[in-house]
Amino acid sequence: MREIILDTETTGLSPDQGHRIVEIGCIELWNHLPTGKVFQTYINPERDVPPSSTAITGLTAEFLKPHPIFSKIVDDFLDFIQDDPLVIHNAKFDLGFLNAELGRCDLDLFPSTRTIDTLAIARKKFPGSPASLDALCKRFNVDLSKRDKHGALLDSELLAHVYIELLGGRQRILDIIETEEVILEIETPLTNFPVRSCAVNSDEKARHGEFLSQIKKPMWQAIKT
Repeated sequence: MREIILDTETTGLSPDQGHRIVEIGCIELWNHLPTGKVFQTYINPERDVPPSSTAITGLTAEFLKPHPIFSKIVDDFLDFIQDDPLVIHNAKFDLGFLNAELGRCDLDLFPSTRTIDTLAIARKKFPGSPASLDALCKRFNVDLSKRDKHGALLDSELLAHVYIELLGGRQRILDIIETEEVILEIETPLTNFPVRSCAVNSDEKARHGEFLSQIKKPMWQAIKT
């Protein structure tokens, strides 16, 4: 089962106010475990970057200006995610920005049914407790030492760890994979090979008897007595 952990960084809180995506980070999961394949790109938002956004991401308009606009990276992005489920923390936020960008490119929008929202999972599993990505990392002892600023790929890496824990932990995932392998092994058709003749001749019988006579206190004799 292939899934994509996805995160975006933006210039603000709402695409309806003209804010745009400045970074996309994705990690491929297979059977809930990272494969090592990732997609990451910075994006020129074609607008200014407010200081409040730079304070969170560390990204400035000057840094982003040489990078491609969304329409130039969208094909590579869609090729990477394919049609697989998107695992997102607070999916409504990221989906709103992604669909705004896809709409500008006259492309099909992502339905909400395509997403797995880890924020909703965490709130259901731990009602009343903080459910931000930082709070969940602390709950599950996920190392946050590299996160001095928000980054789409780094946050996707952290979310991959949190997602596994929300599903029941790494050991449970490995148990599922092992079970699946056993099922596949059982369902593999057996091959019947023809019976081969391996008759023992008289010379071989004589040499075998001579070999047995040299064994002191053989186990089979002790069992018989």
